[in-house]
Amino acid sequence: MTTTSVTNTEQYNYDVIRKFAIMTLVWGVVGMLVGVYIASELAFPVLNFDIPYITFGRLRPVHTGAVIFGFGGSALFATSYYIVQRTCQARLFSSGLASFTFWGWQSIIVLAALGDVMGYTQGREYAEMEWPIDLLIEVVWVAYLVLFVGTLMKRKQPHIYVANWFFVAFILATALLHTFNNLAVPVSLFSMKSYSLFAGAQDAMTQWWYGHNAVGFFLTAAFLGMMYYFVPKQAGRPVYSYRLSVLHFWAIIFLYMWAGAHHLHWTAIPDWTSTLAATFSIMLLLPSWGGMVNGILTLSGAWDKMRTDPVIRFLIVALSFYGMSTFEGPVMSLKDVNALSHYTDWTIGHVHSGALGWVAMVTFGSFYHMVPKLWNTKMFSNRLINIHFWLATIGILLYITAMWISGIMQGLMWRAFDDFGNLQYAFIESVAAAHNLYIMRAIGGLFFLSGMVLMCYNMYKTIKSGTTEQA
Repeated sequence: MTTTSVTNTEQYNYDVIRKFAIMTLVWGVVGMLVGVYIASELAFPVLNFDIPYITFGRLRPVHTGAVIFGFGGSALFATSYYIVQRTCQARLFSSGLASFTFWGWQSIIVLAALGDVMGYTQGREYAEMEWPIDLLIEVVWVAYLVLFVGTLMKRKQPHIYVANWFFVAFILATALLHTFNNLAVPVSLFSMKSYSLFAGAQDAMTQWWYGHNAVGFFLTAAFLGMMYYFVPKQAGRPVYSYRLSVLHFWAIIFLYMWAGAHHLHWTAIPDWTSTLAATFSIMLLLPSWGGMVNGILTLSGAWDKMRTDPVIRFLIVALSFYGMSTFEGPVMSLKDVNALSHYTDWTIGHVHSGALGWVAMVTFGSFYHMVPKLWNTKMFSNRLINIHFWLATIGILLYITAMWISGIMQGLMWRAFDDFGNLQYAFIESVAAAHNLYIMRAIGGLFFLSGMVLMCYNMYKTIKSGTTEQA
């Protein structure tokens, strides 16, 4: 009697996951390299040169687009496709749609970056692309939704694992946010220029409803989905409390949508609106910490792995930064704190403690677990993973410490008055005072970038030794 072996590539569509995984690494290096360069431009303005395409104003949206949507987005596509197939025991609903989402998404990142350096942007936070690219995003995202939900519907498991709940919420919410934030009228059919349907305070409200919820769903809920699969897998332990995971899921989903206006304290929007946003921001502390506590307690009984498993270290540090960032955010939403922190580098430090400490670190840990399985091999070097961990951790600490100090100093200098009621410091004095801290920030970014490059080398050697066939 003969038996026919079934390969993993036949049972699951790993091909598209491999492609997204590779592009995650590529965009990580590109986005972080640009980030280090623009940080250096702020410390040393001479680096702007006399070339408009590489000035801070042009490259800054390239950095955010490459790291959030290139690195983070590709990582979410890769891990969500991996997780939904493994937990549903079903192949992706359509290989054609999967391939379309890959090529469509990569095209979006490239076109957006080219548009940014050429100056074709709307100037909106996290959504700088002009209307033709916005339409392409809409089409690709709908394909993503159809593919993900279609795969869930053909699942062989009756239960939908909680990670998939977070992914579905992230996909639906991002579609909603993108659609309404980018309602615009083109000047003409063949013009890249367009005008928003909103104006004034309404436009600001729409932008920060989008901006904060892009953080809430794209950079929080989605990566919690990643965490809920890879932390238990790497630890070899079940989720500490499945009931808590469902409870804090619904709490986050219902509360997050109301919090965006806390970015607009002391502006032209109604006072009750920003007060309501701050209230919901404080309420968000509990469900956010529910995810952190659930992740950390999942490691109960596996703490000894912290000494020997650098992947676990990535995941536990990611959860720690998630907890810290989701405490700091509600505190900064309070009006009195916001009066000091807003428009300062403190906000930049807060964003990067979440982006580098939570998003990037949980991605690194997840990829170190997933990539060897995609290529049926083991990681090339655990020692390099450990070095990457320390480079990333030191880089984050240098970065956020510099920005915290710089931000609080700026806030205090900007509202200091002399005995005659005049401003005590000119703006340029606060810029000069932050110079050394900007250098420290750039050095922190360089550490983090070095770790990313090291990871790419480790992954290259791992993939080279692996195979896409498995009996």
